[in-house]
Amino acid sequence: MKKIIKSIGALALGAVVLASSSMNVWAEDKSYTYNYDYWGDVQDSPDVYSVTGVYTAQAFGLDLNFRSPQGMFAQGNMLYICDTGNNRIVQLERTGTEQFEVARIFDSIRGEKGEEKLSGPTDIAVSEDGDIFISDNGNARIVKVDSDLNFLLQFNLPVDSTVSADSTFQPSKIVIDTAGRVYCIATSINQGLCKYEADGTFSGFVGATPVTFNWMDYIWKKFATQEQRVRMTSFVPTAYDNIYMDHEGFIYACAGGMDEEDLDSGAASAIRKLNLMGNDILVQNGEFPAYGDLYWGEGGGYVGPSYFTDVTVFENDIYVCLDKNRGRLFGYDDQGKTVFCFGGNGNMDGYFRQPAAVEHMGHDLLVLDSLDCSITLFTPTEFGRLIYSAIDDFDQGNYEASGESWKKVMELDGNYDLAYIGIGRSLLRQEKYEEAMDYFELKYDDENYSRAYKQYRKEWVEEHIVVIVIVILAAFLIPLSIGRVRKIKHEIDIADIFKA
Repeated sequence: MKKIIKSIGALALGAVVLASSSMNVWAEDKSYTYNYDYWGDVQDSPDVYSVTGVYTAQAFGLDLNFRSPQGMFAQGNMLYICDTGNNRIVQLERTGTEQFEVARIFDSIRGEKGEEKLSGPTDIAVSEDGDIFISDNGNARIVKVDSDLNFLLQFNLPVDSTVSADSTFQPSKIVIDTAGRVYCIATSINQGLCKYEADGTFSGFVGATPVTFNWMDYIWKKFATQEQRVRMTSFVPTAYDNIYMDHEGFIYACAGGMDEEDLDSGAASAIRKLNLMGNDILVQNGEFPAYGDLYWGEGGGYVGPSYFTDVTVFENDIYVCLDKNRGRLFGYDDQGKTVFCFGGNGNMDGYFRQPAAVEHMGHDLLVLDSLDCSITLFTPTEFGRLIYSAIDDFDQGNYEASGESWKKVMELDGNYDLAYIGIGRSLLRQEKYEEAMDYFELKYDDENYSRAYKQYRKEWVEEHIVVIVIVILAAFLIPLSIGRVRKIKHEIDIADIFKA
């Protein structure tokens, strides 16, 4: 049944995408943003983001164009681009809403023995103290330098029994925590994230994905010969594609391409939120798991589910996942509910050829395209600003203001489920339980409806406790009184008989 629903949904979504992509130029008021309702139906939505600019190396005044850039990191008003094909890192400073200026370009560091060239840097991270960590893939290392690019420390191949000493260390993506610990994704290592202490010591693997397998294959392996087992696929954890550390120190990890059956069954997650123990604590209270598109058509040669290749997380805990399969961006709130879906593959502004990384500055989004060698800057529209205002006000305890913002969102899009739920949550916090129940009921939010109903029932009981006590007492005392009266009457009647 689910396959049939997916096929119908895929045809519907495909028709919308094909119809829109057949146009040579998008009209300014034409939306390419969509969402999913409670039933999983695709609902057109006003654009949450608009394209502010598409920047290439020439736009920054660089003579040498980007070449297969793979990584991007934002801190404050600084943006770092890993220009992998040119073996360099370009540091940009955002000087205006739409303007960036080159702060510096470096392709080497100052090592103990002099200048050391970078080779194919794939990712970069900068600490609060200004120390720079570079995934120097071609040199098989992660290198730590100070703000003046002086060598400080090097992180090498993990020393572990599961890793061959002859292996080539190929770090691809890195994050650092406030204590200076480094977490790394390395090619050919699928035990999870490589964790290094601040002094460069390898301290183990963190957050390996659960191993999934087919029972028929498992049983067949039990009876297969040694030669047949060698030829069969091994059951190993799925390697991560990218990682991001949020403001609270939790690591969001993209599991990359996931099997359709595993996603449907819930046996695997396309995005995970790891705590210090490496456990997945991502909240998934939405009607559908956070794995991108619900329906996977085969139009344009793109098949299978969304492939999350990167993720970034706002201060309000909204996380945005980048799908490199169909070039789309998916935003989810802290409960796992879909906030927006937009994007696509193509050559027009707002579309991508091969998206590789996503970052944010405030609520603005930046997407790095490794094939188009460009950076697309998205800024929130009025609709998007209202959504973020409603969410931020709620987080800050301004529940009434949050509810008013959600009402404005609902005026712009009457099919936007989060607006109804947001109004209900704000009313719930204002202790207007009966009104909150109405909004939760409209969007089938059973969990929040139960919370509101529980509080409404408690409040109703407290307000009518006197009446309730009187009714209860009456229910007991009236029958007792009637019985007593009848007994007395019966005794009087008997006494009259004996007297007679």
